[in-house]
Amino acid sequence: MDVRPLCATCEIAWAGGGGPVTCLTVAEGGYLLDNPGNDAGARLGALAAIFDPWTFDHLHRLGLRPGWRIWEVGAGGTTVIRWLAARVGPGGHVLATDIDVSSAEAASAPNVEVRRHDVGADPRPTETFDLVHARLVLVHVPARDDALRSMAEAIRPGGWLLVEDADPALQPLSCLDPTTADEELANRIRTGFRTLLAERGVDLAYGRTLPRVLREAGLTDVAAEAFVPLRHPAAVELEETTIRMIRDQLVEHAIATPEEIERHLANVATGRLDLAQPPLISAWGRKPV
Repeated sequence: MDVRPLCATCEIAWAGGGGPVTCLTVAEGGYLLDNPGNDAGARLGALAAIFDPWTFDHLHRLGLRPGWRIWEVGAGGTTVIRWLAARVGPGGHVLATDIDVSSAEAASAPNVEVRRHDVGADPRPTETFDLVHARLVLVHVPARDDALRSMAEAIRPGGWLLVEDADPALQPLSCLDPTTADEELANRIRTGFRTLLAERGVDLAYGRTLPRVLREAGLTDVAAEAFVPLRHPAAVELEETTIRMIRDQLVEHAIATPEEIERHLANVATGRLDLAQPPLISAWGRKPV
């Protein structure tokens, strides 16, 4: 395994962090979900349970096969890395990068390299790839345009770029059909969460721009699809871990009182809330031969 250093400021700020990333040297207030405790790992697991089948289907449809070289950007957890490594086989290679690689390191293998890298600030890898993939990454990167160009430049002629990112502004609610006070509370907390993200530089309408930005990066055969999870079995764990990680900020910004947060967590635990997630926009394009 080759783990390369990142800038000292980021390495200190991100020690023990996890999940989708941004650089604390450029984002005011830092990444909102940088809790180093157990909730970060559980949140990554819930995100994987919800989105992995969707992601794997798109990767398969792009023709992923043995021998390919892949760059997995903002790797976060291990599930996508391991799935890619199994598909490319011993003759292929997966480069998994993130600002914090503490979770991704567990996926290290003979055909997997885990490397610390800030896609929005560091030079792109010198090698080229048959496929570059990022999920729930660029929306959090302040220099997201530079990051996407770097990813596109790293693709071999004929290779693919698959970018998947959220669009919370397109569907901002936690409960799509609010009829009770508990559902209204869930939506108020979700709205506050979005506000906190926006204050830290997150583009809440980024997902819808992906087809355009892929074309502007010079890619062809661009297409896109959207996935809106509703009442997924893993949504309860995702909501619980997210709320616990941002509890202090919710209270500090007067979005919810400690009592309201406990009430919301109790409501979530009952399973009565039909929890929804923002749309995940998956867009892909090919580098011209």
